[in-house]
Amino acid sequence: MAGNRRMFIAFMVLIRISSPGFGGQGPEMIDIEPIQSNLRRHLSVLTQSIGERSVRIPENLHRTAAYIQSVYEEMGLSARRESYPYNGFMVDNVVAEIACTTNPGNRYVLGAHYDSVMGTVGADDNASAVAVQLETARMLSERVGGDSLDLSVVFVSFALEEPPVFNTRAMGSRVYASRARREGERIDGMICLEMVGYSCRTPGCQHYPLPLRLFGYPETGDFIGIVGNLRSRHLTSRLATIFRKNPALPVVTLTVPLNGWVLPAVRLSDHASFWDKGFRAVMITDTAFFRNPNYHLAADTMDTLDFPFMAELVKSLMLFFQSHR
Repeated sequence: MAGNRRMFIAFMVLIRISSPGFGGQGPEMIDIEPIQSNLRRHLSVLTQSIGERSVRIPENLHRTAAYIQSVYEEMGLSARRESYPYNGFMVDNVVAEIACTTNPGNRYVLGAHYDSVMGTVGADDNASAVAVQLETARMLSERVGGDSLDLSVVFVSFALEEPPVFNTRAMGSRVYASRARREGERIDGMICLEMVGYSCRTPGCQHYPLPLRLFGYPETGDFIGIVGNLRSRHLTSRLATIFRKNPALPVVTLTVPLNGWVLPAVRLSDHASFWDKGFRAVMITDTAFFRNPNYHLAADTMDTLDFPFMAELVKSLMLFFQSHR
């Protein structure tokens, strides 16, 4: 009982709701229409042209990896596939890097898994995140040379995250994080994009697990969430501070102790693979099944997504990266 009380108090101390519009300058003037158009194009390819991207259809996983690689290469980036075996066939993490300067002082990984759960086309889970990842890469690549940014961003599209692979050594993010730790790869922060395309604005449509529902979180799902562990609290704070400069996208942050094991729902994506290897990592999310009723259902299609919401996230990510001067 006493231990539970201490944990309850810890959550009260660590949980913070961040509202938009306080301090700083507003986001740079960016035309949102081209961003939305590109996001729709990626969603159309991933969920309609390719469709289900699960382990039961290896060919669609290969087609997805090829598409992601081709998009990076169209930007003029050098993209590679880091292949590994799973259940008798090969799968690929797709990796591209944008170095804005020689020997940058900051090196981030922006990751998203591209597979879907069996029986679904996975529009929100997780094609929305891949689309935002690709569009962020496009916008950042166009600014290399024009901005004096002291950073490098590694874009990693992970092969396998969904069941039956989740929480096994064959998860794409576990494979990458394990290799990165083993080889001493420098990662100053990993940013995981997990389900970032669904919003709801009817009071009561946004849900939370206990004990979070006790702390006055918003009742509507028009915000983006940033979740970090204690080791990553400064990354969480900096992201939230910069994101708040975009008043069109409210932000809610959560910092959890013990790598999230006290609240298992916050470990259900690729950031946890990096937490477990000692890297600083955060998850950016629309809160998944706590908001989206189509979670892991055939109804998770691109027509249910909020493209202006996703475009604002691209803008907020760009604000964060462009803050490294």
